[in-house]
Amino acid sequence: MQIRKQNIFTTIWAAIKFCAAWFFVCANAIILCFIPRGKLSVRYMRMFMHQFNWFMGVRLKVKGKLSSKRPLLCVANHISVFELSTIPVAFGGSFFGKKELESWPLIGWMAKKFGVVFIDRRPSHATEALNAIQKELESVDYPLFIFPEGTSTNGAYVKQFKSSMFDVVEKTGATVQPVVIHYRLHDGTKINDEDLANHFAYFDNKKMDCGPYCERERSAFMQVFHIMMLGGFLVEIEVLPCPDLSGMDRKQIADTLHKIISDKYMENK
Repeated sequence: MQIRKQNIFTTIWAAIKFCAAWFFVCANAIILCFIPRGKLSVRYMRMFMHQFNWFMGVRLKVKGKLSSKRPLLCVANHISVFELSTIPVAFGGSFFGKKELESWPLIGWMAKKFGVVFIDRRPSHATEALNAIQKELESVDYPLFIFPEGTSTNGAYVKQFKSSMFDVVEKTGATVQPVVIHYRLHDGTKINDEDLANHFAYFDNKKMDCGPYCERERSAFMQVFHIMMLGGFLVEIEVLPCPDLSGMDRKQIADTLHKIISDKYMENK
């Protein structure tokens, strides 16, 4: 299977879908005004994202099941914005997100209603971020997802994990489960690094060490539009067994989880 070629027809169709998708988002924002933040709004996010994925043409394939233990902190690699729309559909639950996203018009507000906890990852705010993670883990009964790379990537590799957020594992007794995400074409065909970077990934060139595949950069909104022009793709999510992290400090936990996720990612990429 090949990537769909872009032309005037795919562009017009994508523009129609993009406008329809934003109408859908605005309509659901109104509904969210009447839904309190918490378990109910997190469940609503699952339905919302399922429909939003339909607009984008994004399909989902899941291998494995999450642990039933709580609190549960799920750790995943991060390629683009589409993890945020597919993970809730696959598992329910919510996220820890970057503080910058909180200020995005409408999207930031909806994300907060959907249970997303925004954390400031600057070293000067480390204690505040850890307290927010710990409080949320101890107060909810659904899985929470975090992306320890600290940014999305071009998909060529998995960036080293930031260790600062893993102090909470010992404090909360949370079970930690690694999750690996791959992007495929609709028929399951693997995507090479060049096509992944040029078409499917979403990244900040200034934060990447990605060799020749850093020539283009889109906003998150234009990335969604671009995927609509391509007709969508398949997100494959694989749940891995929970490792034994007892006795490890935060740096060892970060390194262990990075190796597990990175090895599996590169093996199946």
